[in-house]
Amino acid sequence: MPVRKATESILAWGHPNIQAIHPSTLMFTKEKHLSKAGDCIVAVAADKAAADLNQEFKRRLREPNAKLTVIIETDGLTQQINASGSPRLLLSDSKDIVIRRSDYISERTLAIHADKSSLDLPREFVEKLKDPTETIKIALVVA
Repeated sequence: MPVRKATESILAWGHPNIQAIHPSTLMFTKEKHLSKAGDCIVAVAADKAAADLNQEFKRRLREPNAKLTVIIETDGLTQQINASGSPRLLLSDSKDIVIRRSDYISERTLAIHADKSSLDLPREFVEKLKDPTETIKIALVVA
């Protein structure tokens, strides 16, 4: 029997203050403004935060052994991050989504044990994320 997948799509934008230098996290935010302190943020003005994800997607992400694939695309370039879900996920934050290398969980946490953080993104890709005219498409697929 084939594995059913649950998906979500998020649209966000680039910002000149994106640095993407955090060694353990990667974040998308609904906030439109970004200071240099937000060094894990890779997209702003997102149309969804953790609380906005559909209930079926959240349910699947909370299953034991759930695997999440995150595909970030902008200006013809793509990056993929692989991470794990958890029965402990809260998925209740109304502004942010955070993907973590660690197993720390807060209301913003989408996934844990990620194979990349914002620091691991190629710098050519990060330069595209700094352009405020760039649409950033984020696909979330849980299996």
